[in-house]
Amino acid sequence: SGLRPADLLPVMLDTLLYWLARLLVGVLQALPLGLVARVGRWGGAMAYRLDGRHRRVALENLRQCFGGEWTGEQIREMARENFRRLGENYCSAIKTAAMSDEELEGRIETLGLERLRARIREEPVSSVMFAIGHFGNFELYARAGRHLPGFRFGTTYRGLRQKGLDRLLKRLRERSGCVFFERRTEGGALRAALSAQRLTLGLLVDQHAGARGIQVPFFGRECSTSPAPALLALRYRLPLFTAYCFRTAIGRWRFEVGEEIATRLDGKSRPIEDIMTDVNRSFEAAIRRDPANWFWVHKRWKAPRPAADKREAQAPSDQVEDPSHG
Repeated sequence: SGLRPADLLPVMLDTLLYWLARLLVGVLQALPLGLVARVGRWGGAMAYRLDGRHRRVALENLRQCFGGEWTGEQIREMARENFRRLGENYCSAIKTAAMSDEELEGRIETLGLERLRARIREEPVSSVMFAIGHFGNFELYARAGRHLPGFRFGTTYRGLRQKGLDRLLKRLRERSGCVFFERRTEGGALRAALSAQRLTLGLLVDQHAGARGIQVPFFGRECSTSPAPALLALRYRLPLFTAYCFRTAIGRWRFEVGEEIATRLDGKSRPIEDIMTDVNRSFEAAIRRDPANWFWVHKRWKAPRPAADKREAQAPSDQVEDPSHG
């Protein structure tokens, strides 16, 4: 094979991880959705006990955002429920990836689509931009295209280092009919698709964006936020909306389309910071409605990087500047 002994171990581990993941996927997809969701909740509860690092991140984030409103016990119980929800969401996402639209009928309701359809009737557009986040079973965003005839849903992802796992994850996601663009290498293809296709592009922008982000407030604190939805909406003159996936019961969800985020006033482009501040405000309002529904285990608020690192990170590249899901 030509592999050196030092190269053999990573290949073997990659292969082992692939087959273990494939076994897990096969088992979960063979079970009823309700049972899969309950298994996920149990797994999330176990993770809360065993994963001290992410438990501390979730507790600290919740204290910073709700410490003035909730007691310590309320914060701890919310963190526990958040872990249960995360387990439920991950396992449900594996199961729903193998379910047809017909099988999901009655399990997903939608709200707010009429304002999107009205906007398109009022002014025909080539594509539509969505700022989305890690709410509920966020992999179900890929099913949104079926609610808007003539449009195809697209999003970005970051490829995994483990090639086998990356192929498995791509196969799971592509069953939905969604178009996926690798955010580090396929920025050009994404931009071409925005111009040539009727695309509803959803970018996950509720995580720390590093040196490429802009500093705007979220829950009263400045944090690095990807400007990608605002930049692309302005560049291609696309309407910009927010959207959410709320978990309503075991194995049931609701998609909601938020109010349109204004990108221009009196014919002039609004500042990128103002647009993304409005996006963050919309996210915050959605989180307050169901705090356990969001991704509290991520370090959303990090100290800005040194200026030298920022200059290096802002060097020209083909990347799409958003911190998309794995």
